[in-house]
Amino acid sequence: MNCELVKEMIVRWLDCELVKSKQNGFVVGVSGGIDSALVSTLCALTKQQVLLVSLSMSQKNDQLSRAQKHIDFLTKKFDNVKSIVQDITQTFEQFKSIFSTEIQENELVMANLISRIRMCVLYAYSGQHRYLVAGTGNKIEDFGIGFFTKYGDGGVDLSPIGDLSKTQVKELSKCLGVDDEILNAKPTDGLWNDNRSDEDQIGATYEELEWAMAINSFMSIKENKFVLKFSERQNEVLEIYEQRHTQNLHKNIPIPMCKISKIII
Repeated sequence: MNCELVKEMIVRWLDCELVKSKQNGFVVGVSGGIDSALVSTLCALTKQQVLLVSLSMSQKNDQLSRAQKHIDFLTKKFDNVKSIVQDITQTFEQFKSIFSTEIQENELVMANLISRIRMCVLYAYSGQHRYLVAGTGNKIEDFGIGFFTKYGDGGVDLSPIGDLSKTQVKELSKCLGVDDEILNAKPTDGLWNDNRSDEDQIGATYEELEWAMAINSFMSIKENKFVLKFSERQNEVLEIYEQRHTQNLHKNIPIPMCKISKIII
């Protein structure tokens, strides 16, 4: 990958989108992970106003430490970058308390609730400053297996790295000087008390999922099973990819609308 060319393309695209939107800058939620580190760096390179928001609650200390280290790096390097730390613990606990015990004990529902509260915070700052919320999802997460919360981390104004695989995200991040601690950290969404990683949740690594996505791009997975011979693990990864891709397709299609015939109206 030509890192310099990709960087310039994304930075120019961000500039163009900002002009079209007639907004004043970008807001980025910084988690301590590689995706948000890359997006925030690319936004900073536009020289437009950028607000970095560190949303603390369920992240472990190492995640918050990485996030703050990256924020310090960007705010010192770029005059157009500012930051704020927002603790959403009390907001989440109050929100959680209105639900029945059954809902409160549903880990996935509560994890998605945290993600949606994060989105609300980012859009509060977006509205205040007339900034665009920059998404941090990569190609595998957003368009491969749908590994994001609908109207949570999927609730954004634009997607700067949505066409980059996790491998490409890491390569470009390294070229742009993102800290090694972030580059080597195990990917996690920071939504779980036990600090489980993305791989723990999905059952496959991003490298494996990239392979499955590539296989699926030129032939359906079911057809591949008959044409090509795969190992037991490869077949398992293909099944994980197919199941998640199919199950989460609804996240990437327009909201269904009942269109009324003009004859009736």
